[in-house]
Amino acid sequence: MSKRVDGQAAYVLHLHPYSETSLVVDVFTREHGRVPLLARGARRPRSAMRGLLMSFQPLELGWFGGGEVKTLARAEWLGGMPLLGGRCLLLGYYLNELLLKMLPREDAHAALFDAYAAALYALAAGGADAPELRRFEKTLLKELGYGLTLDVDVDSGLPVAPEQEYAFLIERGPVARVGAGDPASGEAPRLRGKTLLDMAADDYADPRTRLESRQLMRTLIAHHLGGKPLQSRRVFIELQEL
Repeated sequence: MSKRVDGQAAYVLHLHPYSETSLVVDVFTREHGRVPLLARGARRPRSAMRGLLMSFQPLELGWFGGGEVKTLARAEWLGGMPLLGGRCLLLGYYLNELLLKMLPREDAHAALFDAYAAALYALAAGGADAPELRRFEKTLLKELGYGLTLDVDVDSGLPVAPEQEYAFLIERGPVARVGAGDPASGEAPRLRGKTLLDMAADDYADPRTRLESRQLMRTLIAHHLGGKPLQSRRVFIELQEL
């Protein structure tokens, strides 16, 4: 049964050719989640949609259809977002790749949409990387059902102590480490209690917090990706090495 949807706030996540004249556009919408749309004729030089379907720009979309891939009916650029460039452009592609690889199709997450938009606006305005990326990653995991416990030792039930060292057990949370023979030793990420509390408060002013929180989120996301590599991260690392 064909269904028509209109007036949807959206961002383009990915474009790929479909036939000589059309595109399949993977978009992230506030009310319908991630949706693949067929943009007929969008590859033609005179197509009105050709210049509108840009990543990291707020759009209002309408579509119709009942199949897995809907047909894009209209697109309107909402404006107000500076273009991302340089390092921030690569970070934007990282956010897009996380959504493409971790978010199921047509699974709406309004809070995640808002977190994505906030991260883009902050990056475009020159905001610091760490707070924006960590906030988005935390929201993504929470919305997918993998919310993080950061302020309580999951074994003892005691509040996390800033001066204590913890091992972060995947799919559980932090456990105080008492020595080399501790069952929490091994491959679990290790970090200060202060880092955990800073992350809970979204405070990344401390350089060590930035380092340890990045390592922790990298481990958790890799686990939930199930071994699927992130091309944006590989490109970013290669550019840093150059």
